[in-house]
Amino acid sequence: MYKLLLVDDEVEIRNGLSQYFPWSEIGFELVGQCENGKKALDFMAEKPVDVVLCDIMMPVLNGLEVAKSLYETKSPVKIIFLSGYKDFEYAKQALEYDVKGYIVKPTKYDELYAVFSKLKLELDEQRRTAEPEEADGAPYAQKVIAAVKAYAERHYQDATLEEAAARVHMNPFYLSKYFKEKTGQNFSDYIVSLRMTKAAELLMDIRYKTYEVSELVGYSHAKNFTRTFKKFHGVSPRDYRNRHIPSAEAHP
Repeated sequence: MYKLLLVDDEVEIRNGLSQYFPWSEIGFELVGQCENGKKALDFMAEKPVDVVLCDIMMPVLNGLEVAKSLYETKSPVKIIFLSGYKDFEYAKQALEYDVKGYIVKPTKYDELYAVFSKLKLELDEQRRTAEPEEADGAPYAQKVIAAVKAYAERHYQDATLEEAAARVHMNPFYLSKYFKEKTGQNFSDYIVSLRMTKAAELLMDIRYKTYEVSELVGYSHAKNFTRTFKKFHGVSPRDYRNRHIPSAEAHP
C-alpha cells in the first residue's frame, strides 16, 4: 500500500474523497487529511507519504507552493493537483514541478481511478528499481543509514540533507527524524563530526595553514571553522596543532 495524503481546504471534498473512493482497491492507504499546504508540509515532516492529492487554491500555502517545496528539496513524494480552475498557467507550472496529474473538479470517478491506477504502476516500477538488495539479509533501516553515512563521508565538504534524502528515496524532513531516531544524532551534527575529525587530521600536516584546512573541510569563513572546531574539540585549531606538534608554533 502506498501512503496518500489528501489536502483540500473544503471539508466536503475531503470527506467525499476519503469516504467514497475505494483507495485500497488500487493500492493506496489514506493516511491523513490537511486543510492547507502548510499543514501538509508539517504532516510530511512527521510521517512518511508517497503521494499527495492536493488542491491548488488554498489559504496559508497553496498547492503550487507545496509542489515547489517538494521539487526544490528533491522529495520523492508524488503530487497530483485537484482544482476547480482550468487555467493553463496552473497546468504549465505543474509541469515545471514534476506534478504527476491534474484533475479538475468536480472529480469524475473514472478519471480519478485512471490517474491513480497509472501512478500505482509508476510507483511499483520505481520501487522495483530502487529497492535495496536484500541478499545479505541486512535490515532495511541499517541499509538506509549506511547509504546516508556513505554519502556523507564522501561529500562531507558540501553534503546536504536534501541530497542524502534523494539518494535513499525519502522526504528530507522524514529522513532527518529517521536518522536521529536510528543513530541518536542529527544529520547536521554528523556532518560536523566528519568535518572536525578530518580537520584534526589535516592539522597534523604543517603544510596546511588553518584557513586552508577550513576550506578543505567545507568552511568558506575561517572564523566559523575556528568557532566550530573549538566547540567540538575544546581547543582552537592553532592550540590543537601546537599541542600535538609543539614545533608547529610557527605554522598557524
